[in-house]
Amino acid sequence: MSEKDQQETDKSYQNRLYPEDQKKVDEFIARGINSVERKPFRPGRLLLMLMAVVFALSIFSQLLARWAGVY
Repeated sequence: MSEKDQQETDKSYQNRLYPEDQKKVDEFIARGINSVERKPFRPGRLLLMLMAVVFALSIFSQLLARWAGVY
């Protein structure tokens, strides 16, 4: 059985929507926030930003404690 025959017999390749419904789906995807191309998510960048914020707040809290006379 060739690859083309497998694709023709595989039901997941077939569209399950009526043409009118598929048109509505395509229109919805093409408008508003769904039409904006987004940059890929970068978890490393988010982690670095989180570490920077935590570090800055830690320094600020130490300075605030010294100014208030806690230390």
